[in-house]
Amino acid sequence: HVKKLLKQIKPDVVHVHNFFPLWSPSIFYACKSLNVPVILTLHNYRTLCPTALLMHDGKVTEKSIIDGPWWSVPKKVYRDSLIGTFLLALMISIHKWLGTWNKQVSKFIVLTQFSKNKFISAGFPENKIEIKPNFVDIDFHEKDKKQNSRFLFVGRLSEEKGIHILKNVFKDNKSNFIVTVLGSGPLGVELNHSSFKKLGSKDSKFVFQAMQQHLALLLPSICYEGFPMTVVEAYANGLAVIGSRIGSIEELIEHGVTGLLFEPGNPESLAQTMQWALDHPVEMYQMGLNARKRYEDLYTAHENIQQLESIYQNAIQSSKNERVI
Repeated sequence: HVKKLLKQIKPDVVHVHNFFPLWSPSIFYACKSLNVPVILTLHNYRTLCPTALLMHDGKVTEKSIIDGPWWSVPKKVYRDSLIGTFLLALMISIHKWLGTWNKQVSKFIVLTQFSKNKFISAGFPENKIEIKPNFVDIDFHEKDKKQNSRFLFVGRLSEEKGIHILKNVFKDNKSNFIVTVLGSGPLGVELNHSSFKKLGSKDSKFVFQAMQQHLALLLPSICYEGFPMTVVEAYANGLAVIGSRIGSIEELIEHGVTGLLFEPGNPESLAQTMQWALDHPVEMYQMGLNARKRYEDLYTAHENIQQLESIYQNAIQSSKNERVI
């Protein structure tokens, strides 16, 4: 079916964002057999670990990178399913054994250097991995946010996003922070403290307006995020980000320049960082302006399309070179 489609379309290049669960890695073999260069964007760690996040029981784990994926089967990490987790572990193991990622894919795109390092440590070919971040296209009209004292959380209300960390900031009831919460999820009930203003899921226009009306975005994740869209959206809207010093987040936030970092999984550290932000509104305002400048330098649609076209051209040229050989 895939081969037939490729023969009809005759693409210059195929770009795969997610082959799971609708496709299997056979799509890469089909492309290779027809000498069509194929690019895979690695948005998460599904090709290494059935958890997709390198996370289990609320903690980061690199067991799959070190020992392989089979530890995850009895844990039923994929949708609490023994069979589902087994099939994922089998897929990961088979394609590592076959050398699918080394032989069949022309180029990989990852979102950060941190992510690239993880895939290299798991055996992916370094010379085939390119870094291209996420992007957004957002107009920005500078507003005076120096007097704003509210924080903003945008995202899924789930364990890996650090909802318990956020909740525990208010455990002693002494904190005077106000947090606007945009999003929904299984842990929404955890944020019933009066300091949380829960507005549910909202469209992009609402989110972007909120970003231009708050002191800082909170990103208390406890997992290895790929490249949270909320970071680039916040930057585009001139909003500094307070995030966990973990994985790609530490790479994306320049501490004291585009935002602030705190100790991951530590509500006391988050509370102290939020208090510093409240006590230094002028500095936070400047970080927001710095964040917008960072967006303009790295994360615009114009910058991104140039990077993507360059990756496509390299993949096409590499494929031609292989045919000559």
